[in-house]
Amino acid sequence: MKAIRLFLLLTILFLNYFYAQTSPQLPGSEGFFETSDHVNIKYKVSGKGEACIYIPGGPGQGYSSFELLGGNHLEKNMTLVYMDQRGSGESGKSENYHLDSMVQDIEELRQYLKLDKVFLIAHSFGGIIAINYAKKYPQHVKGIILANVTLHFLNDDSLKEQIEYGNLLLKQSPKPVVKDSLSAELSRISRAMRSKRIGYKFLTEDIETIKEMDKIDSLYPRITDFGMAVISKPKDFAEYYTDYTSLTEKIKVPVLIITGKKDKAVGTAHYKKFKFPNQKIISIDGGHLLYYEKNKEFVRAVEGFVDKTK
Repeated sequence: MKAIRLFLLLTILFLNYFYAQTSPQLPGSEGFFETSDHVNIKYKVSGKGEACIYIPGGPGQGYSSFELLGGNHLEKNMTLVYMDQRGSGESGKSENYHLDSMVQDIEELRQYLKLDKVFLIAHSFGGIIAINYAKKYPQHVKGIILANVTLHFLNDDSLKEQIEYGNLLLKQSPKPVVKDSLSAELSRISRAMRSKRIGYKFLTEDIETIKEMDKIDSLYPRITDFGMAVISKPKDFAEYYTDYTSLTEKIKVPVLIITGKKDKAVGTAHYKKFKFPNQKIISIDGGHLLYYEKNKEFVRAVEGFVDKTK
């Protein structure tokens, strides 16, 4: 009898040790981990259920606005892993903001948390990073949720749509614009919109949404080095301006595409170029920030996808 008790005790001790070494960090954990190139990355784990790593947009937007503007409603049935990218939010600065490093940071966070396969949920610019991670590490991806994403940053079609929309809001007649001048023309229109305090209209029709975002962003220390690097040095970071829509045909995992019928930030038709072999499209009557303004529909779409995919 004593031998049996001893055997059971040793078995329990072994299992406790095994799971301590292989199971993910407990939900509710928060802190920093150091990457292989010595950058401190801020992360937070919260919720219960299937693990899902959130990849912010921007470029360089921290995770707090997504979390506190409704992303945390997913935590009821999912374990959300939030992270501030290097050079963003509360994470550390770096001399390397290239795409391969952003992808590797996600992989090292996955390893650090001892997660095997995860879902990815990406917003806006984060879609570029998400599908490049899925391309490199398909064995660790259960599925991808692309929420109002672009896979071709500042592409001509989206710029043209923004210019047309800006002219409409400014009540001015459009003028012919050659391809090489699209960015310059959009900058001009954006300045005019800001002067009339309607610059937010590309993201949302409601200024109160922007006020809520700004309020949350002001609550935490925040750096924007990554975003500034990408925007100010497009030639140095050409990989972020590449058209990745053709890559979608090679991503075999299930993909949920959530698009806004009024999303002028990435374009209302950009998602139609995505050709994932196993994709589902949900179109919601809203703008670029569906996770906040259409939260119930957004959460329902994500939870339904995860439930069918896990």
